[in-house]
Amino acid sequence: MASFATTPGRSLTGHLLVATPALTDPAFARSVVYLCAHTPEDGAMGLVVNRRLSQPVLDDVLEQLGIAPVPPRRRINLCAGGPMDNGRGFVLHTSDWSGDGSLPVDRTTTLTASLDVLRDIADGNGPAHALLAMGHASWEAGQLEEEMLRHDAWIAAPATENIVFGADHNAKWRQALASVRIDPAWYSASPGHA
Repeated sequence: MASFATTPGRSLTGHLLVATPALTDPAFARSVVYLCAHTPEDGAMGLVVNRRLSQPVLDDVLEQLGIAPVPPRRRINLCAGGPMDNGRGFVLHTSDWSGDGSLPVDRTTTLTASLDVLRDIADGNGPAHALLAMGHASWEAGQLEEEMLRHDAWIAAPATENIVFGADHNAKWRQALASVRIDPAWYSASPGHA
């Protein structure tokens, strides 16, 4: 089942990748990934936005980084961003804030890897919406397209502020599927059978 954005050669940067029920790999089952960068020629990088990290908590991360105040004046979601480089943090946020190390993803969303954004957030300022992802997901050139088109593992969906930055991590997977009018019950338990 192809989605609106699986046209060969089309970039999915700024879209969501939603795991289909056919994707049973524990690292990605029922995941919603915000794609920060994608070209069929270079591959893709994204952040899982619906896996809450229970440990460490935001206060612990800020304290380890020497960012005050702890507790912070403002809190953001802390997510397991993916299996790659999971000791490194990435702040995904609305584009109303920018600093050194900020990379615009699209006109509404920015990715920042510097501590400046966390300092502003801890101080009660910073972007309107943000999340801190530990680690990321990545695909080599052509790998994501193969997983989408031949293995039916992912569906592309439009990114919304509520799905990307919302606090209800358990609801994001179904919300993302519903945004492209897909009911998970349509998928059979075994691939290749309707």
